[in-house]
Amino acid sequence: MRKGTAMDLRIGQGIDRHPLVPGERLRLGGVEIAHDRGLSGHSDADVVLHALCDALLGAAALGDLGTHFSDTDPAHRGRDSREFLLEVMTKLKGMGLKLVNADLTIMADAPRLAPHVPAMRQVIAELCGVGPESISVKATRGEGLGPEGRGECITAWAVALLHRQEEPDG
Repeated sequence: MRKGTAMDLRIGQGIDRHPLVPGERLRLGGVEIAHDRGLSGHSDADVVLHALCDALLGAAALGDLGTHFSDTDPAHRGRDSREFLLEVMTKLKGMGLKLVNADLTIMADAPRLAPHVPAMRQVIAELCGVGPESISVKATRGEGLGPEGRGECITAWAVALLHRQEEPDG
């Protein structure tokens, strides 16, 4: 902590899951991934960015993604989730909050995600206004267990740490 300031740290977590279906494109962490199925949802169904938005909003005590971008609003139909993340980051900036780091985990048996992780880290870092060293993206498999293991869906978890620098009282 720097002398003369107090650091306000806030942590939030998020989770999102969407079904894998034929005829949809697959976008994870803002990156298009070639696959025979994609995620179904009201927007582009990018579970990685949705989980991250929920973690960021939670850390700022601003509710969840659905509160800000309702899936009943036709304006969000097919919307690019990168836009959601940019809007969330604008809200945080207005509150004087900055992202320290985010840690994201994606569970999917297919497609193989490891080759796409560096691109996801780069895209997410750029959207959040931080360096890629502040963004962790990990991929894991369901190993045949649960809906992820059966290839029915993809799930993402996110944890985000925010900080606000404030002058101390007195």
